[in-house]
Amino acid sequence: MNGRQRFAELMGYGKPDRTPLLYFGTWSETKSRWEDEGLRTVVMNCSGGPQVPGMDTDWEMSPDGKGSIWNNHGLLEPWPHPEGQWETIGEDEESRTMRSPFGGIVQSSKAGSSISHTLKYDIEPNRESWDIYKKALDPHDKTRWITGWEERVKLINSREHMTCFFGGSLFGRLRDSLGVEEISYLPFDDPRLYEEMIEFQAEFYIALNKPLLEKVSFDFAYIFEDCCFNTGPLLSPDLYKKYFDKRYRRMIDFYHSMGVKYVLIDSDGKIDDLLPLWLDSGFDIIFPIEIGTWKASPVEFRKRYGKQMRMMGGLDKHVIPLGEKAIRAELEPLREIVEEGGYIPMPDHRIPPDCSLDQFKMYLEIFKETFP
Repeated sequence: MNGRQRFAELMGYGKPDRTPLLYFGTWSETKSRWEDEGLRTVVMNCSGGPQVPGMDTDWEMSPDGKGSIWNNHGLLEPWPHPEGQWETIGEDEESRTMRSPFGGIVQSSKAGSSISHTLKYDIEPNRESWDIYKKALDPHDKTRWITGWEERVKLINSREHMTCFFGGSLFGRLRDSLGVEEISYLPFDDPRLYEEMIEFQAEFYIALNKPLLEKVSFDFAYIFEDCCFNTGPLLSPDLYKKYFDKRYRRMIDFYHSMGVKYVLIDSDGKIDDLLPLWLDSGFDIIFPIEIGTWKASPVEFRKRYGKQMRMMGGLDKHVIPLGEKAIRAELEPLREIVEEGGYIPMPDHRIPPDCSLDQFKMYLEIFKETFP
């Protein structure tokens, strides 16, 4: 079987020839470390990969390594297209401060993969600001099609490894653009504006991706939300049911109708309160099942929700540097649900730089022994 066939068989609860050996990439510092330790297949300027010998082909990246799910594999740009450019407004030895075309201000460290500090968000919680922002979300803007996309269609359609396209973001992108505090207050301060923002985005992604899916066959749609924290979701189940459920249903139904068999939702954090609502909305795959301090368990989720809940992730990334005994203790309890199907075990986020290349290679060998 090739990677696409294996993924389809596994998620369909069939009989794949083996368990896919995948992950969700690394920090850039990890790439630098592994390169220093002898890895020669490193792609430095991306969050996916690198491709480590013995693993299946990276599911985030295009076959030639020049595109990823975040730009629809070099075909179609899904992010806002504003007028103007980013502008550097301050810089010193440790950081750089930049202003976005929307007026947002972000300070980034030069030291590595630390999270940027937002000093001013792109969207203010009012209609005037939203009206400016949504002008940059024109799904019919022909400049969204990346130069050379025609030839890349042939490349992506001829691939043998499973991959996906960027299916949208109804909460995650708004959170990034408004900030957690403002997106938390907005459904109470201005519920009509809040609902308009969510509705507009749902229609944007459907209109944007229709011509893409008429040209390219993907294995699943990737919905980015990151709407949970270490104690639970950043929005209540009631808000989810009132504002998000019907939009997700519409998007999922549309993607299924376009031949995309599975739709995945991505959120870190403690997802327990939203999980049954996601499944009821029609999401097919949950990712990355972050273990965290709350000790999420793919085994317990499968017991609770059965085969309706397909999963990717669910391995504590922090266990890998702890050695053989710890790795085996992490993998062994997953054996039964891996054999059952509908689950691809992989580290629950990007591998941090405390993991050496040799430690990661040990993990790969133990994985192959545990899940032949």
